[in-house]
Amino acid sequence: MTDPQVAILMLCLFIVLVLLGFPIAFTLLAMGVGFGYYAYYQGGIETFGDLFNNNIFYLLNQNTYSVMENDTLVAIPLFLFMGYVVERANIVNRLFYSLQMAARNLPGSMAIAALITCAVFSTASGIVGAVVTLMGLLAFPAMASAGYNKQFASGVICAGGTLGILIPPSIMLIVYAAIAELSPLRLYAAAMFPGLLLASLYILYVVVRVMSQPSLAPKPRDEDVPPASKIYWDLIVSFVPLTALIATVLGSILGGLATPAEAAAMGALGGLFLALLYRSLSWEKVKESVFLTAKATAMVCWLFIGSWTFASVFSYLGGHDVIEHWVLSFDLEPWQFLVLVQIIIFVLGWPLEWSEILIIFVPIFLPMLDNFGVNPYFFAMLVALNLQTSFLTPPMAMSAYYLKGVLKDQIELMDIFKGILPYLAIVIFSMVLLYQFPGIALWLPDYLFGEYIQ
Repeated sequence: MTDPQVAILMLCLFIVLVLLGFPIAFTLLAMGVGFGYYAYYQGGIETFGDLFNNNIFYLLNQNTYSVMENDTLVAIPLFLFMGYVVERANIVNRLFYSLQMAARNLPGSMAIAALITCAVFSTASGIVGAVVTLMGLLAFPAMASAGYNKQFASGVICAGGTLGILIPPSIMLIVYAAIAELSPLRLYAAAMFPGLLLASLYILYVVVRVMSQPSLAPKPRDEDVPPASKIYWDLIVSFVPLTALIATVLGSILGGLATPAEAAAMGALGGLFLALLYRSLSWEKVKESVFLTAKATAMVCWLFIGSWTFASVFSYLGGHDVIEHWVLSFDLEPWQFLVLVQIIIFVLGWPLEWSEILIIFVPIFLPMLDNFGVNPYFFAMLVALNLQTSFLTPPMAMSAYYLKGVLKDQIELMDIFKGILPYLAIVIFSMVLLYQFPGIALWLPDYLFGEYIQ
């Protein structure tokens, strides 16, 4: 076999192993080292020590060092810590209740409150599993007891929980910035309007759907609604502090006052202050947050090391060149190239999560952007929207499995799948809107930082 053929075999074998359930980070690492040993093999093994005289081990060492010294990635553990502290501060349940009461006159008020709560909390957390799990425990029982259709309620929670990987400050965008060597500030600015657009389309869908089928979401009874003064006070107490924290973090980044890492540190401190303000700060909760942050950060680091090692070997064997030549051979128009790439990413979202898609597959297409004259920030936003589908596309829709894990026998997995399908269509529709109106992503970064010049 030629080296490019070995590279394609490597890629296919990786997908098969992932589908079989092997841990992704260590599968990437093992395959990178295994195939890399072949790729960099120079022969001449005469003693046992010569077995380790292979450049793949030097590459692995360098990739590990590069991950650990990457300044952009420093923001990840700090944002994770902020999210875990906020999660344990009992802010989310107050936020959901107050938003539900404030939106009581709108069709599907509890679903709207759940979506807004998911958007705010996922923005602070950035962890899809944590948001879907917590909202599954908090919002789903409340909606079910109010007579909401279970398919409808489950779709709201699954779709809302994924917004955190798109709306800044998003960990996914930090990862993308590191991979594509783009400015995280510009990426954050570019993601603001697409994220708000998607959240607004979700809310619009809920309102229209409930207006056409009122039985999906019965209105709250008047006797269950507290006085207006209490509603507004709850809303101020629960919504304003968390929103102010997120706005401060984002404002300091977009205003050029702080780097993402510095803003994340400020957010982590702000999360501790909020927990103290709500009288839920304890040594046990801080210790849990630190432990979970360390665990999640270690997972991300191993994923980066494995992915970069895998991608380096794949490229060295000529895998990137094969795919690039294959795509360029079609002599595509720019819009055809964009559609082809988004279809590939959409299909990859069935077996893979966003992290593997970003680190392994997106770098294959990045060098082609200049050939087709595509703005890299516009391309990044199309990819970011598309990656929402990796959590919402059956049969491997991870948000559905997160929700099923906490609800157990309260709902069937197939019902959750049916509930999230409309939101999958909304994501695709938002991508079409973004393609037709690129200013949705490009206006704000150009306004804040000047027009981007390729």
